[in-house]
Order: sequence, then structure tokens, then C-alpha cells
Amino acid sequence: MNNKIAIIGSGFSSLSAASYMAKAGYEVTVYEKNQNFGGRARQYINDGFTFDIGPTWYWMPDVFEKFFADFGKKPSDYYQLEKLDPAYQVYFGDNDSVTIPGDFEEICEVFEQEEPGSSKHLRKFIKAAKDNYDIAVKDIVYRPGVSPLELVTPKTAVRVGQFFSTIRKEVRKNIKSKKLIQILEFPVLFLGAKPSNTPAFYNFMNYADFGLGTWHPKGGMYKVVEGMVSLAKQLGVNFVSNANVEEIVVNSQDKVEGLIVNGKNIELNLVLSGADYAHTETLLPQKFRQYTTDYWNNRVFAPSSLLFYVGFDKKLKNVEHHTLFFDTDFDVHAQSIYDTITWPEKPLFYASFPSITDDILAPKGKEAATFLIPLAPGLEDTDELRERYFNIIIERLERLTDQNVKENIIFKESYCVNDFIKDYNSFKGNAYGLANILTQTAFLRPKIKSKKVKNLYFTGQLTVPGPGVPPSLISGKIASDLILKTSL
Repeated sequence: MNNKIAIIGSGFSSLSAASYMAKAGYEVTVYEKNQNFGGRARQYINDGFTFDIGPTWYWMPDVFEKFFADFGKKPSDYYQLEKLDPAYQVYFGDNDSVTIPGDFEEICEVFEQEEPGSSKHLRKFIKAAKDNYDIAVKDIVYRPGVSPLELVTPKTAVRVGQFFSTIRKEVRKNIKSKKLIQILEFPVLFLGAKPSNTPAFYNFMNYADFGLGTWHPKGGMYKVVEGMVSLAKQLGVNFVSNANVEEIVVNSQDKVEGLIVNGKNIELNLVLSGADYAHTETLLPQKFRQYTTDYWNNRVFAPSSLLFYVGFDKKLKNVEHHTLFFDTDFDVHAQSIYDTITWPEKPLFYASFPSITDDILAPKGKEAATFLIPLAPGLEDTDELRERYFNIIIERLERLTDQNVKENIIFKESYCVNDFIKDYNSFKGNAYGLANILTQTAFLRPKIKSKKVKNLYFTGQLTVPGPGVPPSLISGKIASDLILKTSL
């Protein structure tokens, strides 16, 4: 029994940890409450159309390469990647958009055309971003969040000011064009926080954008999930679906003794949860919970989302694979998420049209589209509100891209706060975990190792290093490393 570990949930962090633990010789079983594996990165198929329910962006390919290399593999052993060029398009008004190429030199030309002289500042900004990327992603983010000293290295010491300045301040020092500012501030949205609250050190996300580029796994992001499940199974991991974990059993020595799954008691003494952290602690008796409801209520969460998965009976024009609609005020929308906690009056939104790149995702001559509106977690979620906001964004799409599409909709499915709670036990229906702001960075995030229950660990977007797919892969490695060092 001593070399058995149960992993709750099958998202990216759980799949990552499962493979590392199996490689270390553990007997690993993954329990997933839903029918399909992948956590938030599941797949939806309807009438010949295929959609990624969750993540649609493939950034930081080096993190995926590092993960598979740890097992003597390459991503190409499991899925095929295509670099997107253009990377994405941003709309600022009617027929007013900026398209970001896949090549950095061409990006500099786009900046220069929009604001003469800006390319010089962009080069300097991206060079600094690359330096931070090399420090952060190749070193700091792989640390377990145990001590503030993890952030102190000779390289970070000279950058301490970047933890107290913000992305917003750094971007606006030399760039004046509102459009270019929004493009440079956009990547930190993947960290789940406003640019005005995000430490300047996190400009490494701009290097992930302009330096490393935007990629597409053929068949969609779910191919990455399938690849990771395949690798884990090759390493001997056992997967159980439709397996609802109802209780974590703790013995009189305050040590994990087992799980109750679908009413059945399973004996083991080591548990790693990749499920929602706040929910996982409700599976314990009150005295073993580290964080109160008040604690979670006082955290700054990354947004939830209202998503629509839409099949069109024609190909759309004037859009790219990834298209951002920034034609309304970003700060006003951000206030609705982080300050007033209300539905936004004029929402920014994002659209993915993956069938532009990948013809297997929609029938010939048709288009698959995913639309996303960032929202505050915990909002009221009704069918009427979903329908209202769908009409808002479709009307905007039609106007901004100068085409009629509403009559070409074959079907649409929506996904919002209530679904995140139902499917993932997500606290307040958040979609991305805790925002990466200064007071929630590294050692200030919820701990991977339980302080109250021996041999209970956590992984995923509510702990280190934070939200996003690459950080989730890293979180799985961090958790497995910590288990191997400290499990009793």
C-alpha cells in the first residue's frame, strides 16, 4: 500500500503528476468524476463539428517539450503542431483591426506602421521579456512555493523593482498608441489579472507571445490531453472515469487512510488532488481544512467565462483562427470582473475559429467557432442572460467584420458559471484559478503540501505556479517532486 497514490481529477496538472509518479515507481490511479478525461480541457463534438471546451491557445511550446522529454518523448510522438501565421487578429472598431504575424520582425513592422518609432521600444521590451522568461520559466516557476527565499536569486535580486512596478506602467513608458498598448497588455490576461495589478516581471508572457509564437495542435487542444493520457498509460497509470470522490479518509494519526469513491472505501495512504482546492478541503472533516470559506472569498480569482460553441453553415470572412474583439473599454470591463462584480455592459470578447486552420474540426464549407466573454466568478447565471450576451456578441461580430452570420447558425451550446461549478466543483465557478498578482505569487499561494493532513497534496491552478496550461504541467511536476521528497 505504501507505493500507491490516488490522484483526484484528470486535468493537465493531474496528468503531469501521474506520469512523474508512475515513472518514480508508484502505483498510480487517477479518479475523474466526469466521463471524459482532461478536466477543463475536455472536448465537445456535435454534428461533425469538434470544439475544445476549455483552453484553445497553445503557448510556451518549450514547456510541453520539456515535459515529454522527461520521459524520453517528444510532443510529435503524440500530436502534430502548426505555428499560426498570423498568430491572431485584434479588432478595435468597425473594419479597424491589427493582425499580429507569426514572425517577430514582421510584428516590428506592424508596430512601426501603427506608431513610427515604436519598434525600437518593442525590441527593447521583448529583450527584457525574454530575459525574464529565461529566469522565470526555466527556474523560478519550478519551485514549490514553500519559502519567500525561492524568489531570491542573483538574477531576481537585480530585478526586485519589477515586482513592485506593473505591466501597465512598463508598457506605457514608451508606447503611446492605444491599440499597441492593448496588444502588449493582452498576454497577461492569461495570468488572470489586470495589467495594472500584475507585476512587471510577468512581461515574460510577452515573450511567450511574440518570441515563441502561437501554435495549434492538429485536431485541437484535446489532442494534447489524449497524448498525455497515452503517455501516462504507457507508464502504468490506471484511469477511472465517472468516479466521484466523496471523502478523504484521515486516521487518528492525522494521516490519509483512503478515499470514498462512489460509496466505496479505497484504502491507500497518499493522495494528490488536482481538483478544485477549496472543494477538495470540503472532503475532509472541518478540523483538517487549512483554508476557510472567508479565505477563499478574500482571494482575487481569475475570471470565470461565458462560452459559446457554435456551428456555422458557411465559412466566415475577415477573421483569423484567434480573433480578439477589443472595441469596447478594457478598463470598464475589468472593473466589472474585479471591482463591481457585475455582468459587463459592453463586454470585450474572444473568438476562436479553429476550422480556418484545421479542416477536420468542421464539415467542408462550414465553420466551428468558440466565443468567450470573461466574467466575474460567482455571478448569477441564467439562460436569459446567456441568450442576451450571445446576441450582443453576434451583432458586434457582424458589424465589426462586415458580414451577416446569425442566419447561418446551425447550433449553439453555452457554458458558464453554473457549469464550471457542476462539472469541476469550481469555487464560485471560476475558470482559471487564482490571479497572479503580487500578493498571490509563489509562496503566497495555497500550499501544495497540506499542513494538517499527512500525505495529502494539491496541484493545479489554485496553487503554484498559477493559471494556464503550461503552468499546470509545471504544477504537476512540482507536486510530484515534493511528494517524493516529503511523503511519510
